Amino acid sequence: MAFIRRDWDPVHADEWTKEDWIAIVLSPLAYIFLSIGTGLSILLLPIGFITFSIGIVLTILMHYVIDPKLKMISSEFNFLVRSDIEITCHFASKKILLYSN
Repeated sequence: MAFIRRDWDPVHADEWTKEDWIAIVLSPLAYIFLSIGTGLSILLLPIGFITFSIGIVLTILMHYVIDPKLKMISSEFNFLVRSDIEITCHFASKKILLYSN
């Protein structure tokens, strides 16, 4: 079993797991490193480029950890919204036919 789970089903994707906690830790670290790295890179300090590079790596790692879970939740949400729209359109068309007669 892999340390980072990459395949999700809609039921388990909506639960809090270690992947969420990893993303919670990586997200602020990535933004801090990117912000500080950007500022120091503008000043052309070598540590700024290193810090900025670390921020980029952390951002990619965060994306790798949480993206499969977010895609599954998003696809499930889109399916539910599409179903609701189809049901609403179906009843709306019945209502229009009822009022036109």
